[in-house]
Amino acid sequence: MSGIVSTLVEAWDELRIHKLRVLLALIGVAVAVTAITGITAAVQMMNQAFREQAERYNGRDVTLMATAYQRWSGDMVATTSTTPDPAVFEAAYTRVVEQYGIEHWSRVGWGQAPFRFPTGTQMVQLQVVDPAFGVINRFQTTDGRWFADSDVERLAPAVVVNETFWKALGEPALDTHPTIVLGGPTPVRAEVIGVYASSWDQEPPAAYALTDHVNRWTASNEGYGPPELRMWVPPEMAEELQPLITRDLMALLPGYDVNVYPNEYYNALDSATKWVVLGVGGFALLLGGLRLVNIALVTVRHRIREIGIRRSFGATSGRVFFGVLMESVVATVVAGLVGVVIAVAIIKNIPVERVFGGGIEDMPPFPLSAAMIGMACATGVGALAGLIPATVAVRVKVIDAIRY
Repeated sequence: MSGIVSTLVEAWDELRIHKLRVLLALIGVAVAVTAITGITAAVQMMNQAFREQAERYNGRDVTLMATAYQRWSGDMVATTSTTPDPAVFEAAYTRVVEQYGIEHWSRVGWGQAPFRFPTGTQMVQLQVVDPAFGVINRFQTTDGRWFADSDVERLAPAVVVNETFWKALGEPALDTHPTIVLGGPTPVRAEVIGVYASSWDQEPPAAYALTDHVNRWTASNEGYGPPELRMWVPPEMAEELQPLITRDLMALLPGYDVNVYPNEYYNALDSATKWVVLGVGGFALLLGGLRLVNIALVTVRHRIREIGIRRSFGATSGRVFFGVLMESVVATVVAGLVGVVIAVAIIKNIPVERVFGGGIEDMPPFPLSAAMIGMACATGVGALAGLIPATVAVRVKVIDAIRY
């Protein structure tokens, strides 16, 4: 152990003596390690941003989606009523999610409803969901809030609207509890509790409402059709639950065909892009290593007499080889450490909102693997850069070295 420590100390002393020679090469190594470490961490952050964006449309990984379709007989006449009973679906869905212990689930339906704006009544695209939809789809509001579980029991319905809807309403402050009348056979006044960003500039007014509230407004679910069921399940259980839930819903919904499928897998970032960018950083690291090789060879040439004297006093070839090799390794390890620290500082201060165009809800920590990759690359380049000079130092004959 003392031999290893003494070799490291000796290598560090030699670097201090020749610091001006190796400084330029070490700057290149530090910059390359910063690039490799920072890119590895940025790729993980970008993956998280892309994944969250996809989950806002398709649900979290893994979301099982169950859809029910009326079964038709041979003469193209439906075997059940054309108007589905909301209570039947509510009972079937509730029984299934309770049976399998699914915590986050939501019914999802689509339709249109008349809203009485100050400029007149207008048909609005209405998506009917449960409070857990916000968790499953990472729903974000720009103002106000999403539905809470307690909103299900409120007597007056609540809606979460897009910015186009909110502007058509006159952009009222949500802390004033603005309301709007839903027309139709049974008009009802609903409170606007949240606003979300419109998907595009010319998007028409749209809104979300709770399934239980919609079922109270109308005598039937006419216009909305059978609701879809979304269930957020652990990825390792998705494949097992899919046929079981299909079987149970088929039994609980006679006259309907049921299809249960997972949300599509989203490849957040093509791995080829990652390797291309890392390849550029690796090439820069290789250039820094070549500079270090040249400088180390020059240094060994100037130390030939010193090496011969050490050999004459009993230093083994292994000790000389290891000592020269460790000079390059210690240098690149120090440069790699500096590069990792710089990369951490840069990644921690990235303006996420500006770079990714939206906030990351679950900000990933700086990946330890990125720091390990950077340090491993720096150490590897140092070992390769010191291998040739160390071999040259060992092959020098003692007598010739002393005469040099």
